[in-house]
Parts: sequence; structure tokens; C-alpha cells
Amino acid sequence: MISYKPFRKLLIDREIKKQDLLKMTGISSATMAKLNTNEYVSLEVIDKLCTVLGCQPGDLLEHIAEQ
Repeated sequence: MISYKPFRKLLIDREIKKQDLLKMTGISSATMAKLNTNEYVSLEVIDKLCTVLGCQPGDLLEHIAEQ
């Protein structure tokens, strides 16, 4: 399973509001909701987030092995 917990932590650490991030990246609120519930988002979305936040994909997501 893919978790976007590191992404949420990054926003908190940098004090970035989700609404501000939506404006900076141009992603939709539906896509933001997917990130909040660990649903699939495209690599295009990950690319936009990495560009705006100046980070790598590994800074946004982690793999959690299912048991």
C-alpha cells in the first residue's frame, strides 16, 4: 500500500495550507482528497508536487507492506 503520510507531514512542517498548495500546483481538490485518503494519484501529480515543493517523490510517499 502507498501512504502519503510523509506528504502531509511535509505540509505541516513547512506550514503550507492545502488550499495554497492547490493554487501553486493547479491540482484539483478531488486530487487533494485522494492524497489525504491514500488513493491512487498519477505521476503527473507527484511531479507537480515535487516541482513546487522542491523535493523528491520519496519525500511525499512511502510503501507500507500489507500483512
